[in-house]
Amino acid sequence: MFGRLKAFFQETRQELRHVNWPTRQEAARLTAFVIVLSILLALFLGAFDYLFSFMLKRFILKV
Repeated sequence: MFGRLKAFFQETRQELRHVNWPTRQEAARLTAFVIVLSILLALFLGAFDYLFSFMLKRFILKV
């Protein structure tokens, strides 16, 4: 059992050496891109939510 576990970790370590890791600049740039995209998407969805809520109150509920 311990031999199989040891082999698993050795193979895992070997596979991780083959991974093409991003540079620090690439990681920072992609992280910033994801954050900006998430904020823009939140604003877009928030605007539609506000618009639909307004329309629901105005035209359907007649408030």
